Amino acid sequence: MDIGIMTFNTEYGIRADHMARLLEDAGYESFWVPEHTHIPADRRSPYPGGGDLPRPYYHMSDPFVSLGAAAAVTTRLKLATGICLVVEHDPITLAKQVATLDMISDGRFLFGIGAGWNAEEMENHGTEFKTRFKVMRERVEAMKAIWADEQASYHGDFVNFDNIISYPKPVQQPNPPIIFGGATPLARQRVADFCDGWMPIDVLLDDLPDAIADLHRRAEIAGREPKSIDITMFAFDGADGDTILRYNDLDIDRLVLVAPRAKDAALDFVERFSEMNARVA
Repeated sequence: MDIGIMTFNTEYGIRADHMARLLEDAGYESFWVPEHTHIPADRRSPYPGGGDLPRPYYHMSDPFVSLGAAAAVTTRLKLATGICLVVEHDPITLAKQVATLDMISDGRFLFGIGAGWNAEEMENHGTEFKTRFKVMRERVEAMKAIWADEQASYHGDFVNFDNIISYPKPVQQPNPPIIFGGATPLARQRVADFCDGWMPIDVLLDDLPDAIADLHRRAEIAGREPKSIDITMFAFDGADGDTILRYNDLDIDRLVLVAPRAKDAALDFVERFSEMNARVA
């Protein structure tokens, strides 16, 4: 099992390029950053974690600029969005951002995606909450066409364009791994239908072994080899050595630990768990 680290990537935390260097030196496999373009001041959507929306959600830096800086100072560390809110991006522009980041990192990008929970935020980008998953799928399918074809076209309910030429193409072919974030059965179906990996959050999942079995069943029905779908667990519910070893025993591919928000605490966190990389490799 590989171990990655996520930070909230705020201006009062540790900078993405500084964290990336530390993680690579400490033997971590991947570095993850989240995305919220903004938080509407009159938000009505409840925070899925309950209670008030935590401060970092208002302060997240741009993930692609941040990971580009991280790519420039590392050579082995995988760089990931956890998650990119696809419904808040133009797919033609996003396809170029992803391909460019994969190019400048020499094929180290992991494309974690999701549709989001904040209805007012996505509505500011032109996506209605009830259509978000359909919009996400069409945009992903359109991006796959752009990455694969010399002249790409796509025609759907939400994305439409005739033949276009867009470079660069991703180093990873046919595309960087597309990892969908979600814990529900419907999320697992979306993974089986059009993604390369599944990424649940521990606090939203009751029974991981049953969920993995369900994912594999859905993959087989879709005509896919179940083991070809990577499983990444996001550990929001705290971390310790025993928890890491327990997830390793469950045969998942990657565990992502969420670092504390403050800079000094995040540095201590990275150092504290660095020895676990060798234990679960």
